[in-house]
Order: sequence, then C-alpha cells, then structure tokens
Amino acid sequence: MHPSLSVIFFTTASGAGYGLLALLGVLAPFGMVPADPLFGLVALVLALGAITAGLVSSLFHLGQRQRAWRAFSQWRSSWLSREGVAAVATYLPAGLFGIGWVFLGTVSKAAGLLAALGAVATVFCTSMIYRSLKPVPRWHNRWVVPNYLALGLMSGLLWLVLVLQIFGARPLPAATVPAAIALAAVLKLGYWRFIDAAPATSTAGSATGLGSFGTVRLLEAPHTSENYLLKEMGFSIARKHAAKLRRIAMVLGFGLPFMLSFVPFVASGWPAIAAALLAAILGTVGVFVERWLFFAEARHAVTLYYGRSEV
Repeated sequence: MHPSLSVIFFTTASGAGYGLLALLGVLAPFGMVPADPLFGLVALVLALGAITAGLVSSLFHLGQRQRAWRAFSQWRSSWLSREGVAAVATYLPAGLFGIGWVFLGTVSKAAGLLAALGAVATVFCTSMIYRSLKPVPRWHNRWVVPNYLALGLMSGLLWLVLVLQIFGARPLPAATVPAAIALAAVLKLGYWRFIDAAPATSTAGSATGLGSFGTVRLLEAPHTSENYLLKEMGFSIARKHAAKLRRIAMVLGFGLPFMLSFVPFVASGWPAIAAALLAAILGTVGVFVERWLFFAEARHAVTLYYGRSEV
C-alpha cells in the first residue's frame, strides 16, 4: 500500500495524544500525577494538541475534503465513521476534564475516566479500519489491534514522563515505562514474524478462478500507464530496505527509549529532563518509521490483477 504521510502522521500523533489523554484521565483522579492546574494545562494541551494535529492531517488524505462530514453518518457499518464519531465525542469529556482541572482546581473522576475511555475507543476504531480489510492479509489479523493500543500507550507514557520531569514530580513506578516499551516491542516483533511466515491467502489463480487450469501469469498489463489502483495499492518495498527500516524502528522506537527510561531513577534535574525529552522524540520517530512500514509492507489483493503472483 502507498504510505501516505498524512495518514502516517495522523496515526503517530493522535496515537501519542490519545495515549497521553487516557493516562491523564486514569491517573489524575487517583492522585498519581500532580494536581497542579499548570501541570494539567501543559499535559492536556500536549495531548489534545497532538490529537487535533493528527485529525487535521488525516483530512489531507481525503479526495473530497468538503464532504468529510458525511463519513459520520455511516457509523453503523464503517469503522472509519466510528473513529470519527469517537474522536469528536472524546473532546466533550476531555474538555470538561480540563476545565475542571485547570480553571476550577477540581479533578473530575467521571470526566477523566470518560475521556480515557473515549481515547481508547478512538484508537481501537482506528486499528479496526485496517483490521477489518480482508483484501489486505497483512492487516486482517489478530496482531493489528494490540499493536495500535500498545504503541499508543507507549507513546503517551514517554510524553507523560517528560512533563513529570519538567515539573519535578515524582516519577511513575520504576517498571511502568520499561514494561510498556517492552510490551509494544514484543507485539511489533510478533506482528512482523507473523506477516513474514503467513502463507499466501490469495494467488492470481484463485483471484481469477483459473487456477485449476495451471499457473496463471499476466499476459499483458491492464493499463498502459499507472492508474489510481497502482498508485495507492501497488506500492512495493525491497526486502532488504524493509529489514533495514525495521532495525531502525526497533532501535529508535524501542531500544533507546527503553534504556533512557531508567535515567530519571539515577539522575535528576536537567539530565533527567534531557533523557525524557530524547526518549519521547526518539520513540515518536521510531513509531513514525514503524507506521510507514505498516503501510509499505501491506499487499492488496487487487494487485493480483496487475502482475503480483500472490498476497
């Protein structure tokens, strides 16, 4: 599949934003993060800013952006529509949560938990957009949803740790961040192992119904020039390049943040802040590379009609 930068930025930024919002909604009402209104303002602006930036960027992938509002009407059958509804609905409890925390000095447990639930539901709907697509076997599997949720949690935690360090607050329990990073890394490695080992679900023979007569090969290209289907769904990446990018994603997105997550427990002040900032930035860059690969390595069944032998 063609890796659209707008969608990759959307899934990276909004995933981190929703992860951070969910953590704030759960931790703040129980006193596990500072109740300071300034802390709430900075953390919520960071979370909602990332969410909004991601949602706005996703509009650039639409062919007719002025008709985007129509997507909300298909929530009964479309995960894309459900994602939009969940994303917009989450702003209400998040707004009430923020107003109470920042302006009234009251951290509402109900609003926080509803905001956290909306954040998780939105990321779940985003993952189901891809999980539900049977023509793309590398998306239509049990690994996709856990990966999206774990990456959102990891990204949100890395940015939360940064805000905690800036305000000099007590860090989260020592195992929290490393465990979240390790979980996300294990799930990502599991996903890659699965798609590498999974047998082809469709071939040119099964797609055309001619497989019983022998091997089916493309005699002549259906088009003399590239069309929309080839541009969006015929993208391919060399195996060696994919392997290199996987290593980059693992090192930047998981390995280095994992090691940096221990710095706040052996240092304080600016060294701890610098480590937290570097971990958050590297983690985000690593997730961006991982998101690019998620699209680039996917294979749509329609490409069987354009020369691919199997998907």
